[in-house]
Amino acid sequence: MTIEFSLIVPRGDYVSKAPDFQGNDWGIRTNGLRYTENRRRLGRGGDPLIDFEETTILEMQRGMENGSFRAKELTLYYMERISELDKNGPRLNAVLEWNPDALAIAEAMDREREVRGARGPLHGIPVLLKDNIETADRLHTSAGAMALADSYAAKDAFVVRRLRQAGAIVLGKANMSEMAKFVSESMPNAYSSRGGIVRNPYGPGEFDVGGSSCGSAVAVAANLTTVSLGTETLGSIINPAVENSIVGLDPTIGLVSRTGLIPLAPTHDTIGPMTRTVADAAVVLSAIAGFDEEDVSTRMGMGHALDDYLPCLDEGGLRGARIGIPKDADYPDLEREDRRLLERELETLRRLGADLVEIDDLNKLQRQKWDVTVLMYEFKPAFNHYLSLLGPHVPIHSLKDLIAYNRLHNPGVALYGQQLLLAAERTSGTLTEAEYIRAKLRDLRLSQREGIDAFIDRYRLDAILSPGHTGVAAPAKAGYPSITVPAGYHDSGKPFGLTWTSGAFTEPKLLSFAYAYEQATKHRKSPAFNIKG
Repeated sequence: MTIEFSLIVPRGDYVSKAPDFQGNDWGIRTNGLRYTENRRRLGRGGDPLIDFEETTILEMQRGMENGSFRAKELTLYYMERISELDKNGPRLNAVLEWNPDALAIAEAMDREREVRGARGPLHGIPVLLKDNIETADRLHTSAGAMALADSYAAKDAFVVRRLRQAGAIVLGKANMSEMAKFVSESMPNAYSSRGGIVRNPYGPGEFDVGGSSCGSAVAVAANLTTVSLGTETLGSIINPAVENSIVGLDPTIGLVSRTGLIPLAPTHDTIGPMTRTVADAAVVLSAIAGFDEEDVSTRMGMGHALDDYLPCLDEGGLRGARIGIPKDADYPDLEREDRRLLERELETLRRLGADLVEIDDLNKLQRQKWDVTVLMYEFKPAFNHYLSLLGPHVPIHSLKDLIAYNRLHNPGVALYGQQLLLAAERTSGTLTEAEYIRAKLRDLRLSQREGIDAFIDRYRLDAILSPGHTGVAAPAKAGYPSITVPAGYHDSGKPFGLTWTSGAFTEPKLLSFAYAYEQATKHRKSPAFNIKG
């Protein structure tokens, strides 16, 4: 049977209010939003489960507060869905590892809600983590590499501690491109030697799934989890978010701690939310943003991180916003279907009150090359330091060891090689090479002073718009934020998205723009498969 109910919450009111362990109050500000929750009994022989497909964090929180369901039922739902879609059926292969403690955590959160009330909007909400984010539990942290398949972390990553403190349930680890796709340029986006190939739910085996946070993106898109965390170095959140029709938020370097992340290039690496809605991204960002004594970059974010990003969401957020686009929407590399959708969505933005500022040379910024020179130099010292902190049970203790291990034990090397790892090993590991210093200075100059900052200041822009992930190189190199939102589909069903970027620590503004667009269009659709009773 199907049960539907709607909830109207007046602007500024709270959906729920309960003390946390410190006696503080929390609340979900709704800004007058309307939420509808669909519940379908599946009847599969055991305890009946509830269908939570496309249900948001705030809807789930409301349902648990009024007793409609529990976190345990939510967790069981995802267990069944992973069995049906990830390991059978289309075999999406997005979930690398299930947390054996997930059900126990869910039941503990249910009991805590009964006795003490909910900690906040993430209480009892399942989260999947990319496999390069450490957890101090019975989950491995391997970055998809066979060489690290038996590696257990000594402690939680900072973001994981924040999620647990908020009451979230760590469901498990998501598959990913091996070593964040820093093995070989010929290695496919979605391949890892430990986890295999991740498939796009909108066209398994047909559409690109993106990289390297592909498993995190697919799991969210296919409703295998409520939300996930991905990581980005050069497009690894934005790219798979676009390809899988979800919201991806790449935060400013320094807003979210990188402690407990298997590094690729520390001056580029970030951790961010991957969700089905902008509001869900705001909830997750509220939990993970903040100062970390162990990550010096978060000192840059002091005074910028907000305790609650939900009040930033505004359905009228695009009115009067100055958004930069190339003159005549000149994106030379855009395929025909993307161009058709872009032209339609530009008209939508104008109707929503955005001032689209056409700029002659903006496409030079948005066509910056994916130059891996900086990554090649930064990877070796960062990775060697990370390995030095692992226990003796791990068979590799240096990048040199990883290369040797791959030659002997990793069949993927025979297919794709490991040219990027070999190039990184040839560096000194001290970051003193002139080539590295010149490349780093060039990247910062072209992406910041002569790039994003220059265009924003010269044309008084609030943000810069890109179709899909065509313009993510510049903000990734600058360490500036980007957010992408589903913007429709090709006739073939292939997803399309729009991406906003702006200067450092402009997440509140970008969330507002993305939310206004999302609420006006509601383009996202679930992939065309369902669990049938």
